[in-house]
Amino acid sequence: MVKHRQLAAPVQEDLLPVLEDLAGRLLDRLDDTNRRFSNALDFGGRGAVAPALAARGMAVTSADFAPRMAAHAGGTAFTLRGPDDFGLPAAAYDLVIASLALHFLDDLPGALIQLKRALKPGGLFLASMPVLGTLQELRIALLDTEEALTGRVSPRVSPFPELRDCAGLLQRAGFLLPVADVEEIAVLYANPLALLHELRAAGETNALTERSRTIPPRALFPAALAALPQQEGRSKVTLRLAVLTGWAPDVAGADMATATPLS
Repeated sequence: MVKHRQLAAPVQEDLLPVLEDLAGRLLDRLDDTNRRFSNALDFGGRGAVAPALAARGMAVTSADFAPRMAAHAGGTAFTLRGPDDFGLPAAAYDLVIASLALHFLDDLPGALIQLKRALKPGGLFLASMPVLGTLQELRIALLDTEEALTGRVSPRVSPFPELRDCAGLLQRAGFLLPVADVEEIAVLYANPLALLHELRAAGETNALTERSRTIPPRALFPAALAALPQQEGRSKVTLRLAVLTGWAPDVAGADMATATPLS
């Protein structure tokens, strides 16, 4: 995962319009609260989050496991120590944003606990992550095409959590007022090969430990891309993004009534 993100860092500019659009949908949720934030952590934002937070007047720390990606992201760079211990300072931020940065972590409950620990009392956690149904068209096309070509299949699209589990994960991590809702986005490609280029540029190439190590048939990806469903004369894939919100407990006992769930 770190290797993929290190290699992807220099080409993030190619993907930035897509990342900015998706991050903007998440950051719009900040307008639904009367809280004002001054010190934010951008967790894995890849250059799409930190500039937008800075434009809102916040001091921003950009954290990533890949040093190149952290340096690229636009805030004060912070290289995370490792997946089991991020090395983040405790109670340092009043806002933590994780835009499309949680799904590659093996221990999501542990990651949420660590991010809550980095929040000041009463701070806000706001994240988006793909859930079950994301890239389902590509997953099915690859499985069906590989089986037809070789008689066997290999996982090529990472598994995603179910939406119904997300709010429970927030609650288990100790967040107050946990909310998880979903936004479904259809993405259309005139040239479906651009989908694979964007996944590579995002550092989202196949990192599954059980993936096949053999070279796939040359016909696999062209045939699978040709099998994607069409909409408006273009190839279609779906992003199902869960938007997660939760508040760090206010240990001082301040009124949390103003920390209403974000719609």
